[in-house]
Amino acid sequence: MKLSTKGRYALRMMMDIAQNQHKGYVALKDIAARQEISKKYLEQIALHLSQCGMLRAVRGYQGGYMLARPTGAYTVSEILAAVEGSLAPVSCLETPVNTCPRREGCQTLPIWQGLNRLIFEYLNGITLEDVVENRVPEFSLKKI
Repeated sequence: MKLSTKGRYALRMMMDIAQNQHKGYVALKDIAARQEISKKYLEQIALHLSQCGMLRAVRGYQGGYMLARPTGAYTVSEILAAVEGSLAPVSCLETPVNTCPRREGCQTLPIWQGLNRLIFEYLNGITLEDVVENRVPEFSLKKI
């Protein structure tokens, strides 16, 4: 699994909004300048995040974006999935029911299931608040 720029930029955008929304709605042009990301690209990402109910938008002068919920109510996995889709390492795990015709005899499936579980548990255990407060936990296999 490799995250696209869309996923990485979505997380940076959400972090930027969280850090700056105390001043009011945050304009995309300001996020673009601070994060050094194209405003046009941020518009596409903001549309996804707004449609998922993660952002509130106001148009016009002094318009922009705010988080729809408190920072602690967003997980990194939720933000990434909103713009990336599935974070599964293999296609047969992208849906709740594995419909792969080889699933019964697939000797590698347990590997991909374990990796999928690790990815989800790690990213789901980090909130946007953790990112903003620089409290991202160090990953350790000893916790497993």
